[in-house]
Amino acid sequence: MPDMITLTLPDGSELKVPRGSTALEAAEQIGPRLASAAIAAKVDGQLFDLTRPIDRDAEFAVLTFDSEEGKRVYWHSASHIMADAVTQLFPDARPTIGPAIDDGFYYDFDVPEPFTDDDLRRIEKKMQEIINEDSSFQRRELPRSEALDLFEKKQNPYKLELIEEIQDDVVSVYEHDGFVDLCTGPHVPSTGRIKHVKLLSVAGAYWRGSEANRMLSRIYGTAYPKKEQLEEHLHRLEEARRRDHRRLGRELDLFSFHEEAGAGLVYYHPRGAMLRHLITEFVTREHVRRGYQLVRTPHLVKSDLWEISGHAQQNYPMYYTDIEGQSYGIKPMNCPGHIMIYKSHTRSYRDLPMRYFELGTVYRHEKSGVLHGLLRVRGFTQDDAHIFCRMDQLSDEITGVIKFAEDMLAVFGFDEYEVFLSTRPEKSIGSDRVWEQATDALISAMQANDLSWEVDEGGGAFYGPKIDIKMRDALGRLWQGPTIQCDFNLPERFDMTYVGDDGEEHRPAMVHRVVLAGIERFMGVFIEQCAGEFPMWIAPVQIKVLPINDRNFDYAEQVACALRAEDLRVEVDTDSGTLGNKIRQAEMEKIPYMLIVGDNEEKTGQVAVRKRGEGDLGPTSLAAFLESIADETMPDMRYCATPGEPMP
Repeated sequence: MPDMITLTLPDGSELKVPRGSTALEAAEQIGPRLASAAIAAKVDGQLFDLTRPIDRDAEFAVLTFDSEEGKRVYWHSASHIMADAVTQLFPDARPTIGPAIDDGFYYDFDVPEPFTDDDLRRIEKKMQEIINEDSSFQRRELPRSEALDLFEKKQNPYKLELIEEIQDDVVSVYEHDGFVDLCTGPHVPSTGRIKHVKLLSVAGAYWRGSEANRMLSRIYGTAYPKKEQLEEHLHRLEEARRRDHRRLGRELDLFSFHEEAGAGLVYYHPRGAMLRHLITEFVTREHVRRGYQLVRTPHLVKSDLWEISGHAQQNYPMYYTDIEGQSYGIKPMNCPGHIMIYKSHTRSYRDLPMRYFELGTVYRHEKSGVLHGLLRVRGFTQDDAHIFCRMDQLSDEITGVIKFAEDMLAVFGFDEYEVFLSTRPEKSIGSDRVWEQATDALISAMQANDLSWEVDEGGGAFYGPKIDIKMRDALGRLWQGPTIQCDFNLPERFDMTYVGDDGEEHRPAMVHRVVLAGIERFMGVFIEQCAGEFPMWIAPVQIKVLPINDRNFDYAEQVACALRAEDLRVEVDTDSGTLGNKIRQAEMEKIPYMLIVGDNEEKTGQVAVRKRGEGDLGPTSLAAFLESIADETMPDMRYCATPGEPMP
């Protein structure tokens, strides 16, 4: 009788298999349908090739494409197939790295000339040939010296650099049909498991993300087991392109970037500046209504303060400048400034909580390779606030921020979100006791508000844990939004105190929080969420008046003036083109309402109304039109605070 081992399955049941059985054989014993869908396995929590033998009792799980880990194995395997295809078609190409990403994969190559669209079609065709050959993926473990020799012969300095950084004496590689790549795996059993592939685009990328290194050519692609899955994904990509805030920013004339003036710095055009103003004006009013006090702090702060806060020691991506021999940091966040205001007076327990709010513009040294429209910039503004409170007030203050954040997401149309508890990172300050105390405070508040959350291990700020609320957009994507950080470290480092009812000095607790987060990033996500079709209340241009003939210009201006007197944002189309062209232009600009005025309207004192998405609504008086749109010009008041309403 063969020596048997016990595999414990995710549901707690046990499976007996002969020692040395492969993960695929174990999957077949569970069921043939599962085995045919299997991509990889997990053995005692470690990713495992299906062809690899299991020699011990272990916890065992089969991964399919339905799991996130299964997808990543599938896509990483596809990236190896792509690298094989590229090196066959372009012998001078040097593969570097090719990971799975959220919705597919990429591979970076050092090539004499960047790839073209025609090249992508050839590579995709070659990939299909490799898939049809159904060659086995085979794992080999080589002595480090042998691995170095292997890639030295291939004249690939990138792989040599990666091997030099590996501490182990043994290096793993994967091979299929003669193509060998440095990799920890796992992979699908054979190339034939990859069914439907599509190469999407080419981009430039610096080796290891550093501008000091060579520019490589990156190919993005994706792959799916079923053709309809691939078609659905391509449809999502097309919808994402339609909603792309960078494209809409150009088409709607909202903002621009200028490399000659500096990468990652936004230039707002009139309509974009109005949209930004409307968002920040609304969120400022909501802060004041909820008991926050407005403050403003300088952009330049002596470097000494960044030493005290710990940013300097953490190598935070800051910009520095020298003024008369004194080092200053251009602020990457607003915390020290708000602390300075707090410390400007002796505070009593009766003064707390104190809630300071600032639309604070900050600057961070982001690498050029990660800059991405409004979503990742070097200069941005936060709806930033810091709450200083007593320990007995902390839970209520965190609850108040959670409710505030939920209200703000809802009023802008983000009804779905996920919550994460981000815990202590490896690089951090403060004692374990302080971190545990801060983490417990956040957990208690989430429990009190019936929130479900996942743990983001090590995702906290260096000075404290945080609640991260990620908003889900119309395409199902998650975006970083509100953040609530509980901090006992900076009050200690800055020696912050208040006088308690016992006459003694005590440390306040400090809550760092944003409810929209970076205004630039929020705008980018919001533009994509509504595909540029802004709700009437927040649209930078709410109404466009279209005179039919030149002789109707004066009446059009009279209508516009009457609307502006009602605090509506109005433009008059002064072009001399046809009415049809004017309507098409306003539709392209996604204006909520068009008011058409001609001889008949001028004679009767009316306007002909067209509504975005609905078309012609017919003629009406200006007074009737104003009455009909009254509700649309206001945000959803269910989510707005009543003036003077205390924090919940």
